[in-house]
Amino acid sequence: MPNSDSCVVVIDDDKEFRESLDRLLRSAGLHARAFASIAEFAQSEPPDCPTCLVLDVRMPGRSGLEFQRDLAAGGSALPIVFITGHGDIPMTVQAMKAGAVEFLTKPFRDQDLLDAVNEGLNRDRARREMEESLCVLRARFEELTPRERAILVQVVQGRLNKQIAADLGITETTVKVHRSNMMRKFEAASLPELCRMADKLNLLPKKAERS
Repeated sequence: MPNSDSCVVVIDDDKEFRESLDRLLRSAGLHARAFASIAEFAQSEPPDCPTCLVLDVRMPGRSGLEFQRDLAAGGSALPIVFITGHGDIPMTVQAMKAGAVEFLTKPFRDQDLLDAVNEGLNRDRARREMEESLCVLRARFEELTPRERAILVQVVQGRLNKQIAADLGITETTVKVHRSNMMRKFEAASLPELCRMADKLNLLPKKAERS
């Protein structure tokens, strides 16, 4: 199925091979962008959509494995499918431990590459959706008053309205009003849903580690 909302970035210094990969990806309905080097890719405008890198391990300048480390150090979680004509087991293990989707040795089957690329795109799509969802929750949390935030934290810890009222020095009725406003602003339909949202925001207290 075509992925018009995604992008596959191919980085390989072999012009003929790079162009053949570009044709393969486009024939499968994938939007592809090809670069001869990591430096060339770094100078381009990064895609603003689910993206998967198809990266040659050995290239002039920065190697694919070095670029993988650079991305990780910069906080980027872009999925990478490595391709190489000179692979070895230690290199494969290093790449996969660092989170690579796949490590393919030339010559490889077209379908193996397409399967790996689609897995990478699915991973990046899920990551972006999670980040977007988290951004929405943070915005909702920012809309809460300090009092509503304090009540939210106690509610998700399972405390009763009367316990919260005693802790905060307010009436139980006031707690109920703040709680209702907090649930509305957070767009939480139930307590379990509110707890899931709070967990995503790391608002729930961490369980004590067993000794």
